[in-house]
Amino acid sequence: MSVLAELIDKTDNFELIRDKIAVILANETANQQALATAAGEDPELWKFAVYTERANPWESLRADDDTPIVNVWFETSTAPKRTGNVVERQQVTGTFHVDCYCRGSAASSGSGHLAGDEQAARNVQRILRLVRNILMAAQNTYLQMRGVVWHRWPQSLTVFQPQMDARNVEQVIAARLTLAVDFNEFSPQVEGEALEILSVDVKRDSDGQIMAEADYSYPLP
Repeated sequence: MSVLAELIDKTDNFELIRDKIAVILANETANQQALATAAGEDPELWKFAVYTERANPWESLRADDDTPIVNVWFETSTAPKRTGNVVERQQVTGTFHVDCYCRGSAASSGSGHLAGDEQAARNVQRILRLVRNILMAAQNTYLQMRGVVWHRWPQSLTVFQPQMDARNVEQVIAARLTLAVDFNEFSPQVEGEALEILSVDVKRDSDGQIMAEADYSYPLP
């Protein structure tokens, strides 16, 4: 039985891409807040907190803090047989979800009362707009991982009501950007041993007479 000679001590690219998406969003919300402040706008409208692989991210929403939450998580990947090879590299299409969560509170507006659920819906649509524009910006065509990422595309935008114990979470609305990313995955290869010496015997004809004999040591001087 053949086994690997080395410990698998690496991170696959689907993990790196998930984390890179989160880093891009975290950096850009900070940048947008700074730009908003410089433009005399309310930076809170560009503010959101970023997490990865959270099962119930809305639990971080507190009554005294309405900062929207963005959760990035990996769902699945497929590798068509005609892309890559069976030995080292496979071109993969991965599905990544970017979920946005916002809480809404009832408030009065110039035209009357604004319900909490409507406020939550408007908030989450604003954050979804920011997320989509950030990830589809020209600077992020390859998610800042060119050479690994080939292509990224927004598959869908969906608004939904998060649930806990089969019940809707009150005054919290969520929205999801599903992002398809084409990228390379690599697998361990056979590690050959360094050649130390090569011996060569050269024979001339059928009687077995040796005409030349040489030993070569590696690396060559």
